[in-house]
Amino acid sequence: MSIFVFRMVPLVQIFAVFAKIGAFTIGGGYAMIPLIQAELTRRGWLSDDELPDIVALAQSAPGVLAVNMSIFAGYRLRGLKGSIVATVGSVLPSFVAILLIAMFLSNFQDNPIVVSIFKGIRPVVVSLIAVPMINMARKSNKTWWAWTITAVTLVLVAFLKVSPIYILLVIIVLATAFAIYKERKWKR
Repeated sequence: MSIFVFRMVPLVQIFAVFAKIGAFTIGGGYAMIPLIQAELTRRGWLSDDELPDIVALAQSAPGVLAVNMSIFAGYRLRGLKGSIVATVGSVLPSFVAILLIAMFLSNFQDNPIVVSIFKGIRPVVVSLIAVPMINMARKSNKTWWAWTITAVTLVLVAFLKVSPIYILLVIIVLATAFAIYKERKWKR
């Protein structure tokens, strides 16, 4: 017996929504988060509280974030069939676009107009990644230390080039030690 209560969303709708998300996402998995949030919460398929859990699961699983998010969101909606349909829906538009680009537009890669277009898209992608992260942090972390950890992590990864793996390991050790300390203090 599964611990999940699946919502009976039609598979065709899941495919259509994730194909729309896949078609309009530029910049990878993190840029997909605001679209997934907007589409799935607007339809009542997921709550705002469920999305951070899906993002955390998707980040912890090996593989591409966008595909992992599609897998977990689809599974939450319809189980294994939902996972498959959501994944195919989110990947298919990019696959077709890249296939067409490779077939027809490879001669334009050095075109100044094409180069300018991609340079103009970069800031938009950065904002698409930053906004949902800030919104999720704002909703789930209302304490000063959570924002401090976020800021320190940003500085360490972005400017000092520290591997996120080391940061995660340190946070896991510190959080475990803090939880053990609080548990022992509470038992006294």
